[in-house]
Amino acid sequence: MSKQESQKSAIKVKTSYVSTIISISLVLFMLGMLGIILLNAKQISDHVKENIGFSLYLKENLSEADISRLKQVLEAKEYTNRIDYIDKEQAAEIMKKELGEDFVEFLDFNPLSGSIDLYLNAKFAEEGSAELIEKELKRLPAVKMVDYQMDLIAAVNKNVRKIGLVLLGFSLLLLIVVIALINNTIRLAIYSKRFLIKTMQLVGATGGFIRRPFVARGVLNGFLSGLIAIILLLGVMYSIKSNLPEFFELQNFNFYGILFGVVVILGILISWVSTSLAVRKFLRMQSGDLY
Repeated sequence: MSKQESQKSAIKVKTSYVSTIISISLVLFMLGMLGIILLNAKQISDHVKENIGFSLYLKENLSEADISRLKQVLEAKEYTNRIDYIDKEQAAEIMKKELGEDFVEFLDFNPLSGSIDLYLNAKFAEEGSAELIEKELKRLPAVKMVDYQMDLIAAVNKNVRKIGLVLLGFSLLLLIVVIALINNTIRLAIYSKRFLIKTMQLVGATGGFIRRPFVARGVLNGFLSGLIAIILLLGVMYSIKSNLPEFFELQNFNFYGILFGVVVILGILISWVSTSLAVRKFLRMQSGDLY
């Protein structure tokens, strides 16, 4: 009978450990998913901003050397992400596709001029910076007219700020929930061993000696939970990459290494602190309060 009770107790302990690891893993997975969303929000925001730019309409009768010199000047600018040159013939082909008819044949000449689309680096896609850049571009001798969508830049920046504030608020809320859930899960696991803790205390074991194996197990559980959460996150990322391959073209994978490290460290840290506090609580309880 004693052997059966010992086996049942061992099964309960293992079940408690497994349920704790699973619970912490799922909570860390949720936190990791939020981290991926935050990383992608920044990258996607920069990607959107870097597709905003200026259309520079060039003067007539520019030589190839003039155009080449202008392109070199623009590419050397700090605010330039990339440029696309469109000559008169290309502009006519684009217009022909949009109109659905050959207007050059109808007019018997091509009224369009060559142009350069200049796309900004993300940090310069702001209203104030764009206005200064516009004035600078207008002073270039080869440029006839500069056109850009100020309203689009303002709308993009306004929406990015709103989304950033919402995500920041949600992140703080989720972090609080994560800490509370992991703490409660560990407290429940330690609660099932409250009599063992009190027995060890009654036979003369010090608080540090009693806490040590529980804290070590808590740290191990946090580490394993972090690894499981990372595996789940990698599964989600692989699924996204399979269905939306262009999604990961925007990413810097060094950030993901940092994110995975934070997930593991957070799992270990919260498990360590929560386990220490839970064991300390039961060490201070009187024997009558354990029931």
